[in-house]
Amino acid sequence: MAFDLDNLRVFLAAVDHGSFSAAARALGRVPSAVSMAIANLEAELDLQLFDRQGREPRPTAHAAVLLPQARLLVEQLQRLNGHALELNRGLETSLTIALVPELLAAAPWSEALRRLALDYPLLKVEVLTAPQADALAMLQSGRADLALVYERYGRQTDEAFEEVAEERLVAVVAPGHPLCERMGREAIRDEDLLAERQVLIAGRDTEYVDKRIAIARLQWRTDNPAAALALVKAGLGWAWLPSGLVRELLEHGDLVEIPTANFTNVLRFFVDIIWNNQRPPGLAGQRFIALMEALRDDEKNARSSSGHG
Repeated sequence: MAFDLDNLRVFLAAVDHGSFSAAARALGRVPSAVSMAIANLEAELDLQLFDRQGREPRPTAHAAVLLPQARLLVEQLQRLNGHALELNRGLETSLTIALVPELLAAAPWSEALRRLALDYPLLKVEVLTAPQADALAMLQSGRADLALVYERYGRQTDEAFEEVAEERLVAVVAPGHPLCERMGREAIRDEDLLAERQVLIAGRDTEYVDKRIAIARLQWRTDNPAAALALVKAGLGWAWLPSGLVRELLEHGDLVEIPTANFTNVLRFFVDIIWNNQRPPGLAGQRFIALMEALRDDEKNARSSSGHG
């Protein structure tokens, strides 16, 4: 085989630095070693890669054709070697994140993953979406390495967490719902919402429901925010839904924010990354957590500079 990592580097150095002597200095070798390596490569390929008639050797048309693939191969080998080194230092073979689907458009998890991919381009990443109880069950069972969920009261003794974002849930209803007819005549109170059907986003295989959200006597449940939104838009109930999910619908009048008289119609929740201390995050998990923290701090600083709390 003519090409290997060493002569690929020599070839690229000779092209990039414009002479064998400059390439030798860049590689920490003597010029004769670079010249000999190029000559041996040309002999193996039976191709002239450099025109030596001028003062300095110049790449031939054949060299120009081979150059893009040569660069790609070197980059891939460098990535492979770097990934192997990181595995030796404690990098996970893969990273699985369980994500509450209401947070898909809220917490900056995708930007954190974009930056993580720059650090570890060969890392295998899996993002799973599941209601909160199911995401936490994935973490406990080991199916997920990290869980991105809403804050909750109490936690397992083997869990650790970091607060990384804040999300707003808004009480909304369809314009044709009976609650909307009453809004024009009287203030909506908590007992009014208790009496109306509520649409909840909840887990598939558990009776766990966040009591801060689940307040109505009659509840319809789904494990998907899009399904919850469709039920509310159809006038089948009211719901607490993420502000990012309903913002445009409220602006266009497809949904109505319920004005409440004796309690707030907006709930603020912190967003946490949770992991199991018995299976602490490796390098990628630690880096993802750090990136989420940095993005949180950037958001706080931006709000502070703009005068918003």
